[in-house]
Amino acid sequence: MNDIVDESGTAVKSTEELASLNNITMVVYALQGLSFLWGVTAIVGVVINYVKLEDVRGTLYESHFDWQIRTFWWGLLWCVIGLMLAIFLVGFMVLFVAWVWMIYRVVKGWLKLNDGKPVLPA
Repeated sequence: MNDIVDESGTAVKSTEELASLNNITMVVYALQGLSFLWGVTAIVGVVINYVKLEDVRGTLYESHFDWQIRTFWWGLLWCVIGLMLAIFLVGFMVLFVAWVWMIYRVVKGWLKLNDGKPVLPA
C-alpha cells in the first residue's frame, strides 16, 4: 500500500490513487449515461461501485459513489413500477419522469465531479 497515515491514523490516498478513483467515477457516470441506449451498462456501473466502494471511503468520491448507487436502484425501482403500470397508460408517464430524473442525476453528478466537488445531498 502507498497510503500515507495522518496523525489521527487515517490513511491518506496518494495522488495516483485519487486520479484512479476520479477516472473510475467518471467511467461509471459514462456507463450510466450509456444505459439510456444499452441498459446493461448501468448494471456494470453499479457492480464497479460496489467493488470499489471501500477504496473511496473518506474521499470526495464517496459521495459520488453513493449518488451513483442510489441513482441505479431508485431508477430501477421506478422503471419497474412504470412498466407494471404501463397497462394503465399512467406507467408511460412514470417511465418518462424516471428517465428525466436519471438524466438529471447523471448530469449533475458528472458536473460536480468535473468541478472536484462532492455531490450533496447523496
